[in-house]
Amino acid sequence: MSWDEYFAEEQDGRAAAQSGKKRTITVGWTVRAQKASVIWAPPQPFSRNDPKPVSSKSVQVCPAAVDFDRRHYVVPCPVDLTLKFDRQPNGQLTLVDADGEKSGMRQTGLREMMILHPQHEWRNPERPLIQIIAPYVFVTDDPCYIVQTPPYLHYFPTPRPGLQMGGRFPAHIWPRPLSWGFEWYDVTKPLILKRGEPWFYISFETENPSAHVRLVEQEMTPELEKYMQSIVDVSNYVNKTYSLFSEAQRMRPATLVKAKKG
Repeated sequence: MSWDEYFAEEQDGRAAAQSGKKRTITVGWTVRAQKASVIWAPPQPFSRNDPKPVSSKSVQVCPAAVDFDRRHYVVPCPVDLTLKFDRQPNGQLTLVDADGEKSGMRQTGLREMMILHPQHEWRNPERPLIQIIAPYVFVTDDPCYIVQTPPYLHYFPTPRPGLQMGGRFPAHIWPRPLSWGFEWYDVTKPLILKRGEPWFYISFETENPSAHVRLVEQEMTPELEKYMQSIVDVSNYVNKTYSLFSEAQRMRPATLVKAKKG
């Protein structure tokens, strides 16, 4: 460890000790899916398959770059799917499975996983918005925000024809299932998803900026299930769900994280 790295860690440690803030935060993850739960793979720490650096100044050993990378977790895509838009004679767009009869998904499965939002919910009338369920739940007993972002650290030879929607919310107050939202910029090009490829990233923001997250598989306890039932799908009934955080925090049990045994 170089002197500047040692000094930074020492200073962070002193600050954390003085403030009483933890240097390691435990976050539990689980999948809340009624069907086909086996298709949802565990989140994996981001890693690179780079050759061994030949210089001590190589980016592979840059402490800032290394620390940035290791704070990301990769959620892999659960399915093989190629979607495209067909334009009807009246100009209306229809979303279809481009693989047709060769598709690995039945239409019933696709309808259960994905929705095409009505046009009045789009950010731009020329950019359709789709949403695919991603039933991952992250929960922690310490103040911690979860951040969902596109897989921007991976290179895709064929870029996706739009932008993934990002998201950020407090995992200690709002442990709800995620979703994968996609804003389709170029409707003339298909969206190709491949099982096992990086689908999106998860990272965490904690009270102590130098703290690291320990991710554990979470047991779906009765306490967690009951608490989740009180917050899941509230957006179907009210707007501005962030205004409900204080009430949800008041109802929250003191402890929800429980690592799964085995």
